[in-house]
Amino acid sequence: MPEQFHRPVRRPTAAFDNLVGAADPAEKSRIAHATASALLERARKDVTGETTERLIAFASEHGIDEIAELWSHAPARSLPGALWRLYLLQIAIRSDAATTALLYERGRVELQSADSLIAGAPTPASPEELAELVDTILRGVFQGDFAVALERAAAYCRVQASGATHTADDYEPTEPGRASELTRRALRLSGYADDLSASAAAWRRGALT
Repeated sequence: MPEQFHRPVRRPTAAFDNLVGAADPAEKSRIAHATASALLERARKDVTGETTERLIAFASEHGIDEIAELWSHAPARSLPGALWRLYLLQIAIRSDAATTALLYERGRVELQSADSLIAGAPTPASPEELAELVDTILRGVFQGDFAVALERAAAYCRVQASGATHTADDYEPTEPGRASELTRRALRLSGYADDLSASAAAWRRGALT
C-alpha cells in the first residue's frame, strides 16, 4: 500500500475556497464540524439505509478529494476528524488489499490482545473480507452504535500496527528503507487507534463535536 492512505488530494477549487473562506481557519473548522454532524444525522434518519450505502460507496467511486477538503484538517479527536480517519482506512484497504490483509494477519498472530475479536474480521481474513469489515464498521457509524464502531476501527488499527511493526523488523536487515516505511505506517495506525478510541469515549460522554 502507498505510504499515504489516499490518492493525491487536489487543491481546493475556487468554488470551495469561496464556500469555506480559504483564509479563515475558524470558518473552515466550523464548516467541517457542521457538515460532519449534518451528514451523520441525515444517514441516521434514513431508515431505508440508502444514504448510508451511498456514503460508504462515495470514496471508492469518487476518491476522497472532496472529503479531504472538508475534514482532513479537523482535530483528530472530533467528529469530522474521526470520520476522516475511517475513510482513510477504507481507502487504504481498497488501494492495496493484499498488503493490508498480510499485515492484519501478522498482527493478529503477534498481538496478545482481544483486538482482533473486537475488530470482528474472520480468522484468517482475506483482502475481500477486510474490505467488507471496514465497510461494515462504516455502516455501524452511520446506522448503529457510533462508539462501538469507532472502537472496532481502533482495534483494527492496533492489529494492523502490530503487523506493520513485526514485518518492519523482518525487513530491517535486508531492506531498511522498506522497514522504515512500515515503521512509519505502524506509528500512524497507532495514532489513529488512540484518536478513534478517544473519540468513542467522547461520543459516549456527549462531548464529540
